[in-house]
Amino acid sequence: MKKADKIADLLGNLQGDEARNAGLDPCYTGYFACFNTQRYYEAHDVLEHLWLQTRDADHAFYKGLIQLAGAYVHLQKQFLRPHHPKDGPRARPAVRLLRIAARNLAPYRPRHLRLDVDRAWTLCNTMADQIAAADFANPWSPATAPILTLDAV
Repeated sequence: MKKADKIADLLGNLQGDEARNAGLDPCYTGYFACFNTQRYYEAHDVLEHLWLQTRDADHAFYKGLIQLAGAYVHLQKQFLRPHHPKDGPRARPAVRLLRIAARNLAPYRPRHLRLDVDRAWTLCNTMADQIAAADFANPWSPATAPILTLDAV
C-alpha cells in the first residue's frame, strides 16, 4: 500500500466535526486528531502529506507543526523504552526539533489557521528548556501529554 493510500485510510478513520473544521484541509485537522491522541508519528505523516504539496505562505507553518510532532515521537519512544540502545538517547534530537519548530512557527504568531500559535510556540520553547535544564531527562508521559486545539469557526 502506498503512503498516500495509508494517509487516506487514516483520515477516513478519524472522526471529526465537519462543521467545526469547515474550510480546513483534512490533513491539517487530522494532524490535531492524531497529535491529541498521542499518535505523533501519524500526525507527522498526515501533515507532511499536505506540506509536500504546499509551497505557499503556510509551508513553514506546516513544517513547524511537523517538527513539533517529530519531537514528541522522540520523547514518546524514549519514555516507552528508556534503556533501548536506539530509543534511550532521544532527548537531544527532540530538543533540536523543538527549537527548529519554534523558529518555523514564530512568524505565524499569535494565531494562524485557527491555531493558538503562541501556545504551540511556548510549548516548543518550554519543553526544550525543561529537557535541557534537566540534563536531557525526558519529562513526557502519557498523563501529561499536551493537547493542541483549533478555535471554533
